[in-house]
Amino acid sequence: MQIFIVSIIVSVSLIIEALSGWAIESGPSGQDGPPSVAAIIRAKDGAPMVMIPAGAFTMGSNDGLPSERPEHSVSLESYYIDRYEVTLHLYGTFVRETMHEAPSTWDDEATATVSDRPAVGMGWADAAAYCAWAGKRLPTEAEWEKAARGTDGRRYPWGHMQPFVDIANYNRGVWVSEAITLVSVAGGIEGMSVRHGLKEGGRSPYGLHHMAGNAAEWVADWYDREYYSKSPEKNPIGPANGEKRALRGGSWADLPIALRVSARFSAEPDFQDRTIGFRCAMDAPK
Repeated sequence: MQIFIVSIIVSVSLIIEALSGWAIESGPSGQDGPPSVAAIIRAKDGAPMVMIPAGAFTMGSNDGLPSERPEHSVSLESYYIDRYEVTLHLYGTFVRETMHEAPSTWDDEATATVSDRPAVGMGWADAAAYCAWAGKRLPTEAEWEKAARGTDGRRYPWGHMQPFVDIANYNRGVWVSEAITLVSVAGGIEGMSVRHGLKEGGRSPYGLHHMAGNAAEWVADWYDREYYSKSPEKNPIGPANGEKRALRGGSWADLPIALRVSARFSAEPDFQDRTIGFRCAMDAPK
């Protein structure tokens, strides 16, 4: 009963966010702990967005798979990115308002009962269409990775420590249901992680949730396993074309190796799977 009540409270909170329209908060929101940024905006879909400041960070890993090499410095302009993965509630609102076709795995009952879980099962174009509807866009691979790891070269969003089940939602095996397999976009990352000294739980240095596990995430770029050897140093946006789109972050079904912030995956744009969701980004005013 207690778990059910908490789920209702979180769902109501996210619904209120969805109705709030644009708003800029002058400081940290206070929800789930303050991020290391100066401001949070609430975009047109009501989802809180964290500002990632301009500057350089280390992208890739020389210890990773060939597609993650070489490790290199990338400089980005400032931008905003969703603090949470897009939820069932928000994606359901988009489907209803635009008459956009729902994913083949869509479950209306789950949307009503566990609306604070990440929306999964959409193809790349569906994710891009949602972001456009909300006045945003998908993040680039570089934007996603900087938001996940910060500027200190960490291996996971929370640091270098290997994942635990209370830090990230991963290695869950067979799909059961949204309510059981997925966790709330705003929760599921505290407990032992705090006792091990991770004051921010499983959050990234900028306060983003579930950048490792829960739902893998579509990003904007076409995928090229050799792109890092030729990508520009400033604001890379990926190859001009390709056959597959990039995926980042790992999912509830993946092993820890897939949860590393530098790990790169890909799928054909029309691929739909219950392991895949997304979050949106937006340019910061200049």
